[in-house]
Amino acid sequence: MKTLSGILSFIVVLAFIGGAILWGPCRISVRPGAMAIVTAKVGKPLPPGEILAGPGEKGVRRDPLPEGRHFLNPINYSWKIVPVLTVPVGNVALVTSKTGRELPPGEILAADNRGKGVWRDVLGPGSYRLNPEGYNVQLLDAVHIPIGYVGVVTAQTGKPVKPGEFAGPGEQGVMKDVLQPGLYYINPRAHQVDVLEIGMNQVSIIGRSGSVVLTKGDITSASGALDSLKDNTIQQQKVKRDEYLALNADRGFLSQSALSSQAVQAEAAADTTGAGSWSLSKRRTPGARPAQRAGESARAASQTPQSVAFGINRFVEFPSRDGFQILLDMTLEFELLPDNISRIYMLYGDLPAVVEKIILPQVLSVSRLRGSSYKARDFIDGDGRQAFQSELTTELTRVLKEKHIVIHNAIIRHVEIPGEILQPIQTASVAKEQDLTNKERQNTARMQAQLNTETAMVQQLKQQVEQESAKLVATIGAETKNKVAGIQADAALEVASINLARSAVQAEITQVAGEAEVQAEFVVSRERASGEQLRSAVFRDPATLADLTFVDTLNPDVGIRIMHAGEGTLWTDLKNLAPTVPVK
Repeated sequence: MKTLSGILSFIVVLAFIGGAILWGPCRISVRPGAMAIVTAKVGKPLPPGEILAGPGEKGVRRDPLPEGRHFLNPINYSWKIVPVLTVPVGNVALVTSKTGRELPPGEILAADNRGKGVWRDVLGPGSYRLNPEGYNVQLLDAVHIPIGYVGVVTAQTGKPVKPGEFAGPGEQGVMKDVLQPGLYYINPRAHQVDVLEIGMNQVSIIGRSGSVVLTKGDITSASGALDSLKDNTIQQQKVKRDEYLALNADRGFLSQSALSSQAVQAEAAADTTGAGSWSLSKRRTPGARPAQRAGESARAASQTPQSVAFGINRFVEFPSRDGFQILLDMTLEFELLPDNISRIYMLYGDLPAVVEKIILPQVLSVSRLRGSSYKARDFIDGDGRQAFQSELTTELTRVLKEKHIVIHNAIIRHVEIPGEILQPIQTASVAKEQDLTNKERQNTARMQAQLNTETAMVQQLKQQVEQESAKLVATIGAETKNKVAGIQADAALEVASINLARSAVQAEITQVAGEAEVQAEFVVSRERASGEQLRSAVFRDPATLADLTFVDTLNPDVGIRIMHAGEGTLWTDLKNLAPTVPVK
């Protein structure tokens, strides 16, 4: 018994010691939001090229331990607690795997998470247990397409498509479907997204200063985080455009900063010399000098919802039909529709390339072609300029429609004409306008006299109408009184007739009533007499009837007293005396 008890005690002590060791050095507690990276100290060597160990292999284990309580032998394993990968809202995680299958030749993205290299699919917002020993993670902003823009997607991997064709699944090139405004979690290594403006934009050709492109302003959302993402997306697109403008500076492109500097220099030069470039604003200040308009327009452009995107050193200049050099200042309002914008981008590129390759050449060509058929004075005269503007708008609308660009307006804002012809034309125009003014004054005086005559005639007619109205009122009043008197007489006659008829009826009623009363009395008397005859016929002796009548007619106040005077005397009480009616 003692031996058995000792063995049990030894087992209990060993269990206690083992539990203490297991709960102490062997216990791994992983808190929420963390994971444990385990390294196996013993096992088979890793295969060539592998850096993460599987079951039974020596090295950093591929799969981290999740949150909770775990138990490992500290002699065979070591571990460290690190935070899990957390991708916040509005970001994506670009994962680069250090282990896995090698990519096929020519591929730059891993098709799934078993490949080595950059994964094709990014990780969206959430928490992930990725072993930092085997994976590099880069947090990037998601693509936010603002309202008023669309995103043109270009697949950067796959089989290249033929020129002029859209890329399909697994192909490299511009895709037909664009991204509508919203938030997108896209791998920038797999798909490039270019943000392009849709809706109304402007190209302003500004005299000798060249051309500028104005794009609409941004629409602010109710979320600060979304605004930040939107600003990042637009800023990235602006950087791409600035790079394009810098690379093509030899073709006349100017950046926004260069435009601002040029505007300041032009305004300063204009203030000293009295001449300068024309304004890029949509409005002009009547009567202001070009330099003043340039300064005012630059300040107005900075305060409007639109912004200057870039400029090009191009302007419209052509000879008129009579040999004078004409310089135009115009604004073209155009729109890129969402259905066509992916094709436009595929064929021509971003907005600067569209303006430089398509819009401006057509504007210059059509302006020269149409403008050369007009004389110089036609551009001063309002009707001539309007006709030229109408032709220009119609032709640009037709030509650019074939390029999937919608033209809304082509507005001629200013025409610069040589002074040697401008002064005579202005003098002639002033004289012409003065002559028209004098004729209009004469017409006004004639119309005023005619107005005075018409006013007098109206006043005369007014008095005549008033007199005729008074006469008509009096006539109508007299006729009304006569009609009223006739109606009253007819009413009195009608009343008299009714009274007469009523009297006749009343007399007839009285007569009928009298006759009825007499007839009734006759009938009553006759019946009464008949009753008396019947009554008298009852009695044989008329004296009996007389006695009865006497008794009936006797005054009820008459009293009869019977006094007893003694024996032998009999007094008859006449009141109680009743004749004996003999029986037949």
